Amino acid sequence: MRIEGKEYRTIWFDNNVVKIIDQTKLPHQFIIKELKSVNDAINAIKVMEVRGAPLIGGTAAYGIALAAQENNDPEFLKKSAEKLIQSRPTAINLKWAVDRMTKKLAGINGDQILSIALNEAKEICDEDEKFCENIGINGLKIIEEIYNKKKDTVNILTHCNAGWLATINWGTATSPIYHAHKKGIPVHVWVDETRPRNQGANLTSYELNEEEIPNTIIADNTGGILMQRGEVDMCIVGTDRTLSNGDVCNKIGTYLKALAAHDNNVPFYVALPSSTIDWNIKDAKDIPIEERSSEELSHIEGIDENNKIKKVLIYPNKSKAMNLAFDVTPAKYVTGLITEKGISDASSEGLKKLFK
Repeated sequence: MRIEGKEYRTIWFDNNVVKIIDQTKLPHQFIIKELKSVNDAINAIKVMEVRGAPLIGGTAAYGIALAAQENNDPEFLKKSAEKLIQSRPTAINLKWAVDRMTKKLAGINGDQILSIALNEAKEICDEDEKFCENIGINGLKIIEEIYNKKKDTVNILTHCNAGWLATINWGTATSPIYHAHKKGIPVHVWVDETRPRNQGANLTSYELNEEEIPNTIIADNTGGILMQRGEVDMCIVGTDRTLSNGDVCNKIGTYLKALAAHDNNVPFYVALPSSTIDWNIKDAKDIPIEERSSEELSHIEGIDENNKIKKVLIYPNKSKAMNLAFDVTPAKYVTGLITEKGISDASSEGLKKLFK
């Protein structure tokens, strides 16, 4: 996708370093950062210079390659893999990618390790890009159906950032929107601000602007009244982990949007590549829910009059804050899952039909 008219992916390997777009600086500064070691990759995931389940997976894959570049000793690679998996617990793509890389490199010795690791990391990223493109093609059908009935702008509400900045390219929730826009279907996106990190406002609106797609930022609690007024035709969100029964773990606030959509008969879709499906955990209570620093709530970042990014305190000094990063939307509130293989019911039966 594009930034200032130039095509980018979110991560790539060049001249022995991994390059990423530092998303902590967006939308105010566009900075390409170099990752030179596995610890750089771990830090980028932890501090959310990269974020979004598919991109975290891609970064972890390149993290293993960077580890192999530093030291191809099997014990070093094993410890690097463990540290990567621990860097963020909720997004299943991270462990999936590390396990895939580890399996690929098992029994490989010497100079071969690096080239094989780099090829596999690139393959993981290329695969995700293709999956997200197919998610867009499949989700486009839903938008087309709404447009053919409505014959007017299709209003879509999304939450957090499940755009191309959260993947390698195209995005998950945004991919159907980009495909509809490219086909000439008029779309407008309601963009949840998504406190506390404002990833909707800072990232989703930013990338939609770059693609010249009409969008409006709203406070997280505004979606409900817009649905009551009939100003939302459908919701599309992403997911950090979806269980095989269709329960969806995503950015905090997704569950409340699903409840509002259910109450107002608004279709609520979840877009995801198969790498985000957790086939092992059967009960949503067993999903590790990340609790992040309370400073993400108590402080907010923006640019000052000198065009410099500044962080300011917005809470009383003595106040405590709790910062759960994700919630779980039960499958019964999900209209359908949009995957690279098609659209399924949010159920074990639905997913098994697509992924045998």
